[in-house]
Amino acid sequence: MGRFRSRIKDKRLCALVKAFLKSGVLTELGDREETLTGTPQGGILSPLLANIALSALDDYFDRQWHQEMGTQAQRQKRRRNGQGNWKIIRYADDFVLMVSGDRQHAEALREEVAAVLAPMGLRLAPEKTRVVHIDEGFDFLGHHIRRMRKRGTQKYYVYTKPSKKAIASIKDKVTAKTYRSTRHQDLDKLILSLNRSLAGWANYFRHGVSKAVFNAIDHHAWGRLMRWIRAKYAGKHRLGMKELRARFCDHGWRFACKGVVFTGASSVTVTRYRYRGSKIPTPWTPAPAAAATGS
Repeated sequence: MGRFRSRIKDKRLCALVKAFLKSGVLTELGDREETLTGTPQGGILSPLLANIALSALDDYFDRQWHQEMGTQAQRQKRRRNGQGNWKIIRYADDFVLMVSGDRQHAEALREEVAAVLAPMGLRLAPEKTRVVHIDEGFDFLGHHIRRMRKRGTQKYYVYTKPSKKAIASIKDKVTAKTYRSTRHQDLDKLILSLNRSLAGWANYFRHGVSKAVFNAIDHHAWGRLMRWIRAKYAGKHRLGMKELRARFCDHGWRFACKGVVFTGASSVTVTRYRYRGSKIPTPWTPAPAAAATGS
């Protein structure tokens, strides 16, 4: 709340946030329970307060970067002395520390992060915190980030793809939409629902190396949709593939019904993200120099 008040001067808004924190939670039986610390998981206030609390982590590493690693000469000197260089990437309560150095530097940083978070009553989740080499890869915000050799060359690049968990999640959603209990729906409504889910998912991952994954997801969705149609429209005889194509496809094997066509995830164009480094504009006004240095 101290960090919140230093930024937000509106006392009514501060009081509202404090009221949220003291409001408690309703149990499944409808009883009210007090919340002595923290916020309920999934609450609308949690992401906001996580962002505010973890801005302390940003401040710490930003200050460290400018003092010790801000210039090329400083970074080279640290490398010559056997020290590592690092930078933090954070989104809400998820963050990654990218380390140019040895494993021991990364291990030491984990203890450093824990020490910065401790005064705010926060701690790292052991099951979600690990030290990995970029060649092993790691998951961050639904993406799997890993350095691999480009096929046909001896050059290595960092590839960003949808993680296995993210792929399994969208496949499960497609499976749920095409389950036997949904056969009362009209085909055009189902195709429209699938298109929306797949396009929304693909829009999030369109900046990665995702084209092959999009095609694989569409193949899964097409297979589920094909079995759904054959089960729904089977009469006395089993609906054959020739009849399926004649009745429910327009161009080739593309499903279509009442003007609605199945487009899937592949309809979203993959566009590489343009790295802008420190040139990304920020809506926040920088703090005055005097306030930043302090006494």
